[in-house]
Amino acid sequence: MADTLNKIIHHLQESAQMHADIGAQNLTVPIRKLQAWQTKRLLITHDDLWQSKRFKPAMQFFVDELYGPRDFSERDQELARVVPKMAKLLPETALVSLEAALRLNSLSLELDIALAKQLADNELNRDSYFHSYRDANNQLQRQEQIDLLESLGFDLAQVVKISGISAMLMLSRKPAKVAGVESLHQFLEKGFKSFKKLGKVEDFINPIVSREKRMMLELFSAKSVAENPLPQVNA
Repeated sequence: MADTLNKIIHHLQESAQMHADIGAQNLTVPIRKLQAWQTKRLLITHDDLWQSKRFKPAMQFFVDELYGPRDFSERDQELARVVPKMAKLLPETALVSLEAALRLNSLSLELDIALAKQLADNELNRDSYFHSYRDANNQLQRQEQIDLLESLGFDLAQVVKISGISAMLMLSRKPAKVAGVESLHQFLEKGFKSFKKLGKVEDFINPIVSREKRMMLELFSAKSVAENPLPQVNA
């Protein structure tokens, strides 16, 4: 448990430093635009899951809490304040899921910063994204991002099976608000609710992972922009 806790603290520190760097380098607006574009691309690629009543809550969670154009610094600051206490209250399985989510969030932000710098002042569209994505030259990190998404999905599926966790989240809603960690609690509760009725998690995770991995490989292996696998995304 101590190792997981240390990893959580490390991810939070990394994210805090990156948020500070984003502000100092005037990258806030470009990164929000990039994240909004990427969210639209994600929903186009996985439109069948997005339109599914069964899968939409889980898709919404990933979009809102992990990939979307939002500033998660408030949630991270709340978490930094209470993480030692959480380590005593939450089961190890839940902490592992939280660590995976924070690592995914931190890595995604790191990749977004690199991509935003490559884009520079270029108009954000399908072709400029293609060139900037490849020029960032970080295929290993892109692979890790997909692997983290996969492991997080299966981790969350295990967390929802923990006896009593639903009641614990419900009962802690008001205390969380009083303690000033409401956004953190909302994150945990949304994750729980979105996966509770998902059923066989493989039906949701496997299509996402296979499509994202295929697109990533095609982006890096393309011989020219004519082989761009990205869908058309409206600005």
